[in-house]
Amino acid sequence: MTAILYTLEQLAEQLGAQLQGDGQAVIIGLATLQEAGPAQLSFLANAQYRKYLAGCKAGAVLLTAADAAGFQGNALIVANPYLAYAQLSHLFDPKPKALPGVHPTAVVAADAVVDASASIGAYAVIESAAQIGAGVRIGAHCVVGARSVIGEGGWLAPRVTLYHDVRIGKRVVIQSGAVIGGEGFGFANEKGVWQKIAQIGGVTIGDDVEIGANTTVDRGALSDTQLGNGVKLDNQIMIAHNVQVGDNTAMAGCAGISGSTKIGKNCMIAGGVGMVGHIEVCDNVFVTGMTMVTRSITEPGSYSSGTAMQPAAEWRKSAARIRQLDDMARRLQQLEKHLAAVTPGADASSDA
Repeated sequence: MTAILYTLEQLAEQLGAQLQGDGQAVIIGLATLQEAGPAQLSFLANAQYRKYLAGCKAGAVLLTAADAAGFQGNALIVANPYLAYAQLSHLFDPKPKALPGVHPTAVVAADAVVDASASIGAYAVIESAAQIGAGVRIGAHCVVGARSVIGEGGWLAPRVTLYHDVRIGKRVVIQSGAVIGGEGFGFANEKGVWQKIAQIGGVTIGDDVEIGANTTVDRGALSDTQLGNGVKLDNQIMIAHNVQVGDNTAMAGCAGISGSTKIGKNCMIAGGVGMVGHIEVCDNVFVTGMTMVTRSITEPGSYSSGTAMQPAAEWRKSAARIRQLDDMARRLQQLEKHLAAVTPGADASSDA
């Protein structure tokens, strides 16, 4: 593999950063403050890691002006070191670059439309009337179903499956094992026997979306399941049929969104969150990890459910108290009634 190297001066120009120190210092990679060596660039984005800065051996560090003021080494001074790190990470990404063309082992339907600049990997299958846009990279063993469309600049990692009638926008990344457009969980019960409902909708995905490994997005029962522009889905997420996710909403791993739920724009859904079906979540909502959302959310803000971690012995005591709450409530109500009966002027409906 050819070495990737840049001078600090080149990286500063790339970021529009202020250079502190030796602009000719060579950088060949990125690393953490604790692990970086003399030819690597690091960054300080979280105050709890500031303690590692003094002993850092990195060739240079991405820093805010405040942190750079007391730092003696090479630095690139930026307003947001984490964002700068994100931008530079692509320069050092060793991911192999796919060449345009169709691998000899791929199977492409005669009526599929594949742009000449696209790359179709080994043993991939492109079904009838599918459309593959300019610069799209299709990894090995992927399946692109009939009439599905992938916009320009997209990347399907190996073993991604798109069912039929999936429409994907520009610059969409889908990681290995993801399944887009599988049949939603729809059944009608007749005297204890489940009758399958055909899922005749599709999936529509906007531009600049990323979908993590082994995540599933089911097709709609009638209308399409929809992911807006800029949506980011982590690994192992379940998006059920007819869900709508607004622009720039992000979800962490193992979230599960039940059918026909509508999630607004700019939301953050933490890991392990579950949402019941047929509810709506407004824009700008943050749902913390392991929360169970059982009703619609109409006001922006942060929402949680469940209990925080405790030492096991304390948690068992708390759980015992929770089991006693119903009995305690009945006893309190009886006590209030008794006090009202023996105390002149007492209000039995008070919140005493």
